[in-house]
Amino acid sequence: MTSNVAAKNKLSYLSDLELFQDLSPKELEELDRVTTISNVKKGRVFYRPEETGEVLFIVKEGRVQLYRISPEGKKLVIASLGEGTLFGEMALLGQQMHNTFAEAVDDCLICVMSRKDLERLILSKPQIALRVLETTGRRLRDSETRLETMAFKGIPARLASLLLRLSEERGSLEITGLTHQDLAETVGTYRETATQVLNDLKTQGLIDIGRKRITIVDAEGLARVAES
Repeated sequence: MTSNVAAKNKLSYLSDLELFQDLSPKELEELDRVTTISNVKKGRVFYRPEETGEVLFIVKEGRVQLYRISPEGKKLVIASLGEGTLFGEMALLGQQMHNTFAEAVDDCLICVMSRKDLERLILSKPQIALRVLETTGRRLRDSETRLETMAFKGIPARLASLLLRLSEERGSLEITGLTHQDLAETVGTYRETATQVLNDLKTQGLIDIGRKRITIVDAEGLARVAES
């Protein structure tokens, strides 16, 4: 991955990340030497299953989608990750990217570290280890919640839950930048089914639908659907 971030801005990007906020100027300079921060354009797949080596990605800006492709060619979204999220192929974090693609949903800034450099940082700064554990713990809880939703709820409840979660993550009742196909892949259904369910939610007065835009009109009503 080729970095397009100006060198003079890189230290400020690193220091702004919650994970690195306790580092001294000297430690940040060392971190600057061993990490890469890159602009990744929307729609670019920047990690593929055939890649090897343990590496940690940190989302500085934008959103990233992790997904797998079934033998039949169907796309299944594993996770949608926002700013400050850690992910990667790294046994140290209990994470694997086996058969997984990583794609930029928005224009992103991504910080990349090797296992060796992360281990050195954790040994010298225990508070960073705690933050890493907190972040990966949240990922695990989110994955468990999503698995439970996929296993026990119907498509309307899955979509309602997804819309509420996206709204909470973004701090807005308006969810933009996602197509019906994106939503369908995230909840494990077909685009036509997702479109029909969204139209039903709109008819019930729970949401409003625009081009790559969904506005939650009745959050309490949508929450009732999510729990059904």
